[in-house]
Amino acid sequence: MNSFKSLLFTALCVFSFSILSAQDEDNLSLNEGTIDNQFEYVIQKSNSFQDFKVVKKTWMYDLKAHTMDSLQAIRKSLVDTQAIVDTQASEISELQGNLSNTKKDLDNTISEKDSMSLFGAQMSKSGYSSLMWAIIGILLILLLFFIYRFKNSNAVTRQAKISLAETEEEFEEHRRIALEREQKVRRQLQDEINKQKNS
Repeated sequence: MNSFKSLLFTALCVFSFSILSAQDEDNLSLNEGTIDNQFEYVIQKSNSFQDFKVVKKTWMYDLKAHTMDSLQAIRKSLVDTQAIVDTQASEISELQGNLSNTKKDLDNTISEKDSMSLFGAQMSKSGYSSLMWAIIGILLILLLFFIYRFKNSNAVTRQAKISLAETEEEFEEHRRIALEREQKVRRQLQDEINKQKNS
């Protein structure tokens, strides 16, 4: 029974292998399929003589023609592909040049956007801002200094006016006293002169 099963299994394997081989041989053709399949067809269908294969001349010519056609198609495809590659390479080169110019323009635009012109010189916005704030700070310090100086000068002027007024009052008082003393002395002198005349 075991030998019958193994014999049956072997027979099925051989049968399926022969069917697959027959299908492969059926798929092979000299006028259709790939070059590899056409060579396989010629090898399988040609007659064997000792270690040699006897191949029909027509098959060889057909195989040569198909091979040449395939090579010609591959060459044409290769030439077309090379033309496309060359075109794309020139387009890539042109696009890289455009990209480089665009980057330069973008850098210039960014530089102009981030800078300001002051007295004809380009300055960065941060430098311009710092300069403006420094000028404002200096002007504010100068304003505070001049306000301080003005207040001091005003206080000194006020004090000088007060002193002048006091001095003028003292002078007027002194002049009044001097005038009174002079008048008193004149009276006394006049009295003495009168006395001298009377005596």
